Parts: sequence; C-alpha cells; structure tokens
Amino acid sequence: MPLELVNGFGHVYLTIEYDAANQWVYNNWLGYQTYIGIIAGADACLHPLREHQCAYLLNDNRHVLGPWDHAVEWIAKDWAPRASAQGLTHFAQVVSPEALAALSGEAMHVGIGDQLQMRLFSTIEEAQEWLRQAQGRA
Repeated sequence: MPLELVNGFGHVYLTIEYDAANQWVYNNWLGYQTYIGIIAGADACLHPLREHQCAYLLNDNRHVLGPWDHAVEWIAKDWAPRASAQGLTHFAQVVSPEALAALSGEAMHVGIGDQLQMRLFSTIEEAQEWLRQAQGRA
C-alpha cells in the first residue's frame, strides 16, 4: 500500500511505494514542492529502500510544477550520501515537462554527481527500462 504525504493544504504531494514486481521504490511527486515537503518526502523514501534492501529508485516528477531548486543542495549534500550508504545505487529521475521543474532536476543531477548512478529521463518507460537493465547487470 502506498504511503501518501500531504501538504499543509491537505493535498497529496508525494506517494511512495515499493514495487515488489520490479524491485524498486517508486516516488510520484505531485504539484508544487516546498523545501520542507521535499525533505520530508526524500527522507520518507529511505524507509522502504532500507526495509526492502532496495538499490533502485524510480523518482517520477512528471506532475511537478514550478522550481524546486531550493532543495537541490540539501539533496546532494545530505540525502544522497545517506541513500548511498544504505545501499541505493541507481536513481532514475523522470523530469517534469514543465521547464522550471525540469531545470531543478538537471541541477540535482549535477549536484549528486557520482554519488549515485543517476540518469534523467523524459518518459517513465525509458526510466523503467534503464532500471531493468541495471538490475540485469547486477
């Protein structure tokens, strides 16, 4: 059953679930993202990654609106090292078609650097295929 995180307005801004069939954690981010919401959501996704000893994350930003670069430094310097230390190796990021949100995804990719094997994708299918190929090599 997915975990739903709700913002101060009572709207779901993130669902997180472990996809047992594909053996990855799937994050579906929705709408505008605040700094506090991003921290809470990113930290929350560490739990299923750890619980399932999962090395693969599918981070879906197709429904994100607006920039979220206010959290990029925290993601790169705080979250990514912790995620890597607990076993995350592959991070597939599906970028938003919305320009400002997409730029934030690109900034995160640069910030994470070689801490994780991370790739940006414009479609969920491409991201899923990359993760499956990585699993096949493992």
